[in-house]
Amino acid sequence: MIEEGSKRGKAMVEKRQLFMEMRAQNFDVIRLSTYRTACKLRFVQKRCNLHLVDVWNMIEAFRDSGLNTLDHNAEINVSRLETILSSIYYQLNKRLPTTHQINVEQSIGLLLNFMVATYDSEGHGKLTVFSMKSMLATMCGGKIVDKLRYIFSQISDSNGVMAFAKFDQFLREVLKLPTAVFEGPSFGYTEHSVRTCFPQQKKILLNTFLDILMADPPPQCLVWLPLMHRLANVENVFHPVECSYCRSESMMGFRYRCQQCHGYQLCQSCFWRGHANGPHSNQHQMKEHSSWKSPAKKLSHAISKSLGCVPIGEPPHPMFPEQSEKPQDTMAHTVQQKPVANNMNNTMLMSSGAPTPTKSVLESPSRLDEEHRLIARYAARLAAEAGNSTVSSSTVSSSTQCPPTDLSFNFDANKQQRQLIAELENKNRSLREILQEIQRLRLEHEQASQPTPEKAQQNPTLLAELRLLRHRKDELERRMSALQESRRELMVQLEGLMRLLKDEEQKQAAQTGGSPHSSPSHGAGCSMPMPIRSTSAGSTPTHTPQDCLAGVGGDVLEAFAHGVPRNLRNDLLVAADSITNTMSSLVKELHSDDAAEEEDNNMRNGGLRDRAEAE
Repeated sequence: MIEEGSKRGKAMVEKRQLFMEMRAQNFDVIRLSTYRTACKLRFVQKRCNLHLVDVWNMIEAFRDSGLNTLDHNAEINVSRLETILSSIYYQLNKRLPTTHQINVEQSIGLLLNFMVATYDSEGHGKLTVFSMKSMLATMCGGKIVDKLRYIFSQISDSNGVMAFAKFDQFLREVLKLPTAVFEGPSFGYTEHSVRTCFPQQKKILLNTFLDILMADPPPQCLVWLPLMHRLANVENVFHPVECSYCRSESMMGFRYRCQQCHGYQLCQSCFWRGHANGPHSNQHQMKEHSSWKSPAKKLSHAISKSLGCVPIGEPPHPMFPEQSEKPQDTMAHTVQQKPVANNMNNTMLMSSGAPTPTKSVLESPSRLDEEHRLIARYAARLAAEAGNSTVSSSTVSSSTQCPPTDLSFNFDANKQQRQLIAELENKNRSLREILQEIQRLRLEHEQASQPTPEKAQQNPTLLAELRLLRHRKDELERRMSALQESRRELMVQLEGLMRLLKDEEQKQAAQTGGSPHSSPSHGAGCSMPMPIRSTSAGSTPTHTPQDCLAGVGGDVLEAFAHGVPRNLRNDLLVAADSITNTMSSLVKELHSDDAAEEEDNNMRNGGLRDRAEAE
């Protein structure tokens, strides 16, 4: 008695643990009930590690546990349910790598308590077989088309027609899941739920059943089911786009684009919470994106679509033969169908003796023709094997007197061959697009690695700086030319003044009969033009006035060498200082960072003036 009480207390703690963790995720801030319900059930699925169990492995577990021999309304106690869940999780750990093992005991406890809280709210300690099958088949991993196909096999009669009473029973069981996560007011069961799913159809076969439940939008009471699968598919999808509200530079999961506001996009967190800014409103129509395509990829897809390379209007699910759908958990070969479908390309290449696709194969588009021949060869082989299996199966069935419904999955060979060829052709088209995309990305990478002048034009700041520097350079060149022209005019004036000075001295010498105190004079024609100093040299004028006038006519030098009237000499010194200051200002303009040379230049000019005044 004490042990039973302790177990019950432990179960209550584990039950509270799952719901407390779910509430900690703060899913209730999501304003749309559909997304809120799908997020909660997705959390329960991942927390119980049900997303790691494929639907085909779940069907196999049902068969191994003997549930296929029990009536849907038969009841099983909690102990047997725990045994079944233990088998499911221990088999899962055998399939998983050693680095990804799960905590089996914790997963069993969480899932067991969730199922009991959902389907045994009155505490009887028992669940029906159909309740357990419906819940586990809905919450496990795998494709939604495989789940719905299994469910249809459980609610259809021997003629392959859906029984409305059984579908109503399925809705009762599956709609307890939203109620368990406190979303019953939005997606609880009602008496009109069946008619809302099938308002007009009277005879529902498998393809019709899949068309309605996988439509866009699906029936309102089950709208959360396909959304939960889409959530699982986009959890790791990356969108290199900035959210217009939270300004996040990247998005994970869904991306929503407004159909009225140009360029307005929201991440799934902002959209689910109803955030909006600017001219955008929550009343605007939003388009949901589950993948990211670059502009180049969109262009190539549009071109391929316009050329007829991409199939248009593909059905949302494969078409199945209109015949009775045998309950799949009673058939031993259903689980083996999935790996064949998933590894079709590898099986095709290995059966033909060719290696599996590697990087060298992807980089060789010329091998596509060879792949077409392999496809045809493999399709012919499948057709032959299908024919042989049909003959052998019919022989075994006749010898064991099994009903003809056991051959429901032996499809027509020609139809299977055509369907297989179409699927492989689509995969080859996808491979061809991938090769083209790889080649395009490689060319873009090579072009991006080479520096080009166009890169500078892509940066407006760099472009503005280049324009400013170019304008500054032109301005300095114009000022340099103006200063050189002013210097040339000053030198001409100096030459004229020296000629006047020389003529005056000669007249005085003729009158006095003596010669001036000067060295032999040079003719005006012997003067040499002063060279222009390179702006990159960064040098300053020399210390003496004679050095400052290096390169001018000999008459100028002669004027400073001997006695000259004070007023003319001062005028010449002022002119020389003007030339020196002009050249110094030019050097300062071109080499503003050389402060020491600027100070030395000012000191040198000051010394020149002091020396002139002293003389």
